[in-house]
Amino acid sequence: MDAYTQSNRHPFTIIILLLAVFSLSTQLTMAEDIKGWEIDSKYNSYYNYKERDSLKGILKKFKKVTPLPGMATGTALILEEGDEDILVHLCPQSFADAKATGLRRGVKTKVKGSWAFINDQDIFMAAKAKQGEHFEFKVRLTKDGTPFWTMTPDELARERASK
Repeated sequence: MDAYTQSNRHPFTIIILLLAVFSLSTQLTMAEDIKGWEIDSKYNSYYNYKERDSLKGILKKFKKVTPLPGMATGTALILEEGDEDILVHLCPQSFADAKATGLRRGVKTKVKGSWAFINDQDIFMAAKAKQGEHFEFKVRLTKDGTPFWTMTPDELARERASK
């Protein structure tokens, strides 16, 4: 190999190394954004897709939550069902904040999911929230409770396209 070929390979090596470092830092940042919300996490083990339930009420307000110590911040809502306020966990905030859910306060909302008892509190872990006949915000697969934020971009795109 001549000196010209060797010197021209050096920039390509640097570019490949930079891309690898960028990719790794992006993956680490994404992992931090859902820390504690992973599919094999303690928090996710509370969701029981075999014991699904549904609630109907008025979406009173949104709330940021940290379900267990060390977890990334999550998006939740308070559902007013009769004279009771129910805390409903939706997803990690990095997956969707209150605005990104598309759900509106003061609107009758139906939520499907699973009850859990976390930190001495009954909470409802949502699979989907529906407002009206045509709008729903879905965060878990009905068949097995897989969280959307743990899916690959291709899996998530296929799930959203199947609506």
